[in-house]
Amino acid sequence: MSYFDAASSAPLHPVARQALQASLDEGWADPARLYREGRRARLLLDAAREAAAEAIGCRPDELVFTTSGTRAVHIGIAGTLAGRHRVGRHLIVSAVEHSSVLHSAETHRTQGGTVSEVPVLRTGAVSPDTYAEALRPDTALACLQSANHEVGTEQPVAAVAVACRAAGVPLLVDAAQSLAWGRVEGGWSLLTGSAHKWGGPSGVGLLVVRKGVRYAPQGPADERESGRAPGFENIPGIVAAAASLRAVRAEAAAESARLRELTDRIRARVPELVPDVEVVGDPVRRLPHLLTFSCLYVDGETLLHELDREGFSVSSGSSCTSSTLTPSHVLRAMGVLSEGNVRVSLPLGTPAEEVDRFLDVLPRTVAAVREKLGAPTGAPAVTVVQDDSLVVDALGKRCPIPVIELAKVITDVPVGGTVRVLSDDEAARLDIPAWCEMRGQEYVGEEPTEGGTAYVVRRRAPL
Repeated sequence: MSYFDAASSAPLHPVARQALQASLDEGWADPARLYREGRRARLLLDAAREAAAEAIGCRPDELVFTTSGTRAVHIGIAGTLAGRHRVGRHLIVSAVEHSSVLHSAETHRTQGGTVSEVPVLRTGAVSPDTYAEALRPDTALACLQSANHEVGTEQPVAAVAVACRAAGVPLLVDAAQSLAWGRVEGGWSLLTGSAHKWGGPSGVGLLVVRKGVRYAPQGPADERESGRAPGFENIPGIVAAAASLRAVRAEAAAESARLRELTDRIRARVPELVPDVEVVGDPVRRLPHLLTFSCLYVDGETLLHELDREGFSVSSGSSCTSSTLTPSHVLRAMGVLSEGNVRVSLPLGTPAEEVDRFLDVLPRTVAAVREKLGAPTGAPAVTVVQDDSLVVDALGKRCPIPVIELAKVITDVPVGGTVRVLSDDEAARLDIPAWCEMRGQEYVGEEPTEGGTAYVVRRRAPL
């Protein structure tokens, strides 16, 4: 089995396994106690904190360990907003932040705060100038990930940090995806991470709060971890997390170059091997091990299942794989295709042969899924309104059927004619404009209609 989903959770690094096993025997006691076992546990905890701080580039007393990266985000945002409430209650996030950041922002909004969501370019990156324009006198906190979890695009953290510092606003960086590859540069104020993203054990996160940031821990008081992360420390997990971070950093330079070559190969070959594919995200300013592409006329969930049967574990941001049947907020913010979305994220040590096998398997797998999906049952429900206009009734049909229906009939209208696709699937709002972008057609807009929405497309040229 080829595991290509390191962005979700990286395999446990051998160093983490060794450290975990060793510290189970030494780090079980309460590090707050003064007897021998407690002192031994405290030494392990202090050493892990120093190792993690050195890897991140902060002081050990600025770093606390949490129960997860999500928990680190939640308490980092809540504590900073509370500490700076006299400045104001305005929070800034980018449109492609991790769900933990967006959920925190929604909680802040429901509690009476205000939130500005900075849009992104089609590559998935924010514009530093656009981000700077969102800063206000009442801004208490700004948030920006170091790199996107779904498409791997690196964000201009350093430039945004300059603008935030000039405005006197602390910047929180979700660095979960990038910490394995190096420090986050720039004058950030808070930083979060999650051990299972870099090959450490799950259940360990970290939060860094720079000296000088006004921070007020929320919830009942607790003496552990400077009062910022309550509860008994998971010392074996923390030791393993710090040891694995140090280990992956030692391999980062060589593995970054090797894995970037492999993902560049996938980026280049997939559009050559599979028709109607869009590779999304920044082709250069991106994480070395991660890429995402979307296939037209493919059900994302079916494609993932078929790739799993072929021995490949990949993930997807397609709406078809979501219980809510809504497109990925990242893909939606980027304005790119969400159909048949595949994220490939290679773990350290991935052999080139596995990538070659993936490139061999993918074309026939996509072709089989497309053939299996085919056209909707029976003829498409098309009503001729006039000579140069058609209506496609795709109500009640989920992705990617509305787009398939559109593609089948677009040539039935003359150049300049229109097709109105009726759909009640939220994914159509993203995928029909994205299809037009890919196929050189004009997306006119949407209109409300009984039972759903009419998406209007004008034929621009022969396909």
